[in-house]
Formats: sequence, C-alpha cells, structure tokens
Amino acid sequence: MDRIRIRGGRRLEGEIAVSGSKNAALPLMAAALLTEETLVLGNLPHLNDITTLANLLVQHGVEIHMNGHAAKGGHAGRVLEMTAARIVSSKAPYDLVRKMRASVLVLGPLLARVGQAEVSLPGGCAIGARPVDLHLKALEAMGAEIELADGYILARAPEGLHGAKVVFPTVSVGATENLMMAASLAKGRTTLVNAAREPEIVDLADCLTAMGAQIEGAGSDSITIEGVERLRGAEHWVVPDRIETGTYAMAAAITDGVIDLVHARADHLEAVIAVLGAAGVSIEETNRGLRVKRANGALRAVEVTTQPYPGFPTDLQAQMTALMSTAEGASTITETIFENRFMHVPELSRMGAEVTVDGNSAIIRGPCDLQGAPVMATDLRASVSLVLAGLAAEGETILNRVYHLDRGYERLEEKLAACGADIERIGD
Repeated sequence: MDRIRIRGGRRLEGEIAVSGSKNAALPLMAAALLTEETLVLGNLPHLNDITTLANLLVQHGVEIHMNGHAAKGGHAGRVLEMTAARIVSSKAPYDLVRKMRASVLVLGPLLARVGQAEVSLPGGCAIGARPVDLHLKALEAMGAEIELADGYILARAPEGLHGAKVVFPTVSVGATENLMMAASLAKGRTTLVNAAREPEIVDLADCLTAMGAQIEGAGSDSITIEGVERLRGAEHWVVPDRIETGTYAMAAAITDGVIDLVHARADHLEAVIAVLGAAGVSIEETNRGLRVKRANGALRAVEVTTQPYPGFPTDLQAQMTALMSTAEGASTITETIFENRFMHVPELSRMGAEVTVDGNSAIIRGPCDLQGAPVMATDLRASVSLVLAGLAAEGETILNRVYHLDRGYERLEEKLAACGADIERIGD
C-alpha cells in the first residue's frame, strides 16, 4: 500500500493549477442518467471517486468515453462524454456504492428516468452520520414509494414523479442535488425550501438548464424547478475546486510561502478568505486566480465555526486545525456539521500539536514545534491536514492510508513538489 513521505521545513513558492471540483463533478456525472443524449463534462479531476462513479454509471448502461484533455476559459482537465441511451439496470449494487456516499445521487435521476431504483445504502468516509432520510422523504413527497430492505433503498414511481413543496429540516447538499435532478423530469412545479446554497449546487443547476431544465433560485435557500418531459445533451465545464483552493492556500500560509492558485475563485471562498485574513494570511485576486502569502510575520489565533455555505466549510476544518497549531495564541474551532470530524487530532498530537477536544470544539494552543512522525489518515480531509502539518514539521513524516487522499486531491505530491516541497509517494 502506498504511503507519502514528507521532509518538512521548506518554504513553498510557485503556482498550482486548481483542479475541477470533485463535489461538483459527481452530481454532474449522475445527471447523465436523465437524458438519452450525450452529456459532455470538461475540467473533470482524475480522482478515485470520479472513477468509482463512472464504474457505477457504466453498469446502469451509460457509455463513457474520455476525450483526453481540453482547455476552455482557462480551465484544463479531463473531458468525459457520457451517453445513457438506454438504462440497462436500475440497481446500484453494494460493491460499488459502499466506496462512496455520493453514489446515492443516482437515486433521483433513475427514479425520474425509468420510474424505479434499487440503491445500496451508501458508504464513504467514517466522519459521522450523513443520513439519506432527507432524500427519501422528499422523494416520497413527489410520489415515490420507498422501502428499505437488506441494506438497499427500493424506490418506485409507477405513475411518475410529480411536483411538490419540499421543506428540508436541515440543509443537505446531497438531498438538494438529488431532488433538483429528479424534479427536472417530474410533472409540475417543485419548490425546495431550506435548500443548500453551495457553488456546486449552482454549477449543477447551470448544467441542468443547459440540458433544458427550468430552474430558478439556485444559490439561494429556495429553488424552484418546473418539470419538463425530456432533457437533451449538453456541454459543461466543472467549476474549480474551492476546497482544494483553501487547502493549498493553507499550505502557503503554514510554510510562510507564496503560491499563485491558478483558476481559483474568491467568490466561492469569502468566509475562508475572511478567516485566513484574520489569521494573518494575505489572499489577493489576480488575473489568473489568487495569490496567497502571509501578510505580516507570524500567524494569529482565530475562532472558527463550520457552517453550511456561505459559512466556513466543514471540509476545511481539519486543514485549519493543522494551520492553527503554528499560530500564536489559542484558537477554537467548532464543528457543527458532522459529529465525528476530529479524528485527525490524535495524529496531529503525535506530531506535537497541542489540541484539546471538548464536545464539538477543538482548542489549539500554538505555536507548536511540529515534529515529523508516522501518521495515519482516517478520512479524506484529515489526510491532507497531516500533509500540511508535515510540510511545516521538522524531520520526516510518513502518511499511511493515502487512499483517502486519492479520493479528493489530484496529483497532490506533484503540485506541492513543483512549489518546492520535499514530498514523494513511496511503496511498502
């Protein structure tokens, strides 16, 4: 099994091209099930999660062709052509779905397209409950008949889906995406209240609109979808990954370096930019993206609370914990999205970080003299927080279980090494 070796203490300087957003790409790929015509997606990152979903779509009957690399509007990335001319199976089996929670995103499109779906309850990172009941109750409101049996969601809509007013009790990105896709082919109007507002939601709405869907309000907490009889093919480029952007911004800050993040968008990271600014990190817009460096000497402690967008994202909480271990003073990071997302703390403590977890908050006292150590990734974002700590630590850090990292970061070692990091992937 691969590991990553980091010899820390090097100042990073250079540029990193931000890849297309994984969290945007996955629902966009699922949208291919909604039409018999070809959906072309560009700027797709080359990640294990993308491959997993592609394999799932193929067994549903989607023909997928990779058209190499392409550039459009400054973005470069893989291009997939996906054609679901005929759905040959409406079952999403456990062996594929267990690898990734986002696999449940095929549920809405399959129900809308063929009136039935059998989807295994999903797997993924063990960072706490991400229940699918919000998806299921909303689809029931649209006329679906749903039961759970033997670890599978069995869903039928023999009369087709119809529009409904759906009020989500809590904000859910996945449920919002699933319902947007299902409602696009439903009869009548669907209104989603307390909908997620993430840029990835807007990106999906833009793609569905290009396919002929009628959607208003994406990016707000109320989205209206007028169902249409059929959707057509389209061409769409995936937005840059804001979580990757924030991660590499913190890599620049933790090493007192300067990194130009090509393609990065400040409008997708306003809360992150505000928090990093308070911590002493300068983030300036350029004509190519963002330039990140320390503003004036040492980093300062801050208080951070994760919230649904447009708040500070939970997917940057672990990285922020690592960064604050090098800041002066006591920082507090409160996690409000997932109940089990401090699993990186024991590993950071092995490297010398002083972190105390109290309920859903972590108190970080710095600055700490981080020391390289053997550490183990527990989930996707925890793994990259250990990479950040390794970049700043004295000595050698060996990161185990890097398959978590490969789910969400494209060519991470290559990108960091190009900026001067001493980092490499090694085998056993």
